[in-house]
Amino acid sequence: MTLKTIQPEGWAPARGYANGMLTQGRALHIGGQIGWNKDQVFETSDFVGQMEQTLANIAAIVEEAGGTVADIARLTWFITDKQEYLARQKDVGEAYRRVFGRHFPAMSVVVVAGLIEDEALIEIEATAQIG
Repeated sequence: MTLKTIQPEGWAPARGYANGMLTQGRALHIGGQIGWNKDQVFETSDFVGQMEQTLANIAAIVEEAGGTVADIARLTWFITDKQEYLARQKDVGEAYRRVFGRHFPAMSVVVVAGLIEDEALIEIEATAQIG
């Protein structure tokens, strides 16, 4: 099987991992994305702001592979604060729709004690089927 690394143009290089791997069968596996920008800088410490940036990062990787958010089949969310996630459902939904519209793939949400990047409040993995 041939794999192609997907790295959006202009993004800081990933160190020790790939942002995305595209298979010959056009399945795109997206490594955990967090709420920093293309330069690996957090622009906000707000949960919903980081969530929206995380989803935008996923969308950029899918688009770099030749797809659209409609090609995303699965999302796995890792969050550090269950109470904030539950309390801000309206804001979460609005931010989600700004990036993904009304496309709702299979999703799981897992509460974790922490993430590798101390500033990160959320990490999301994705799988897409391009084309």
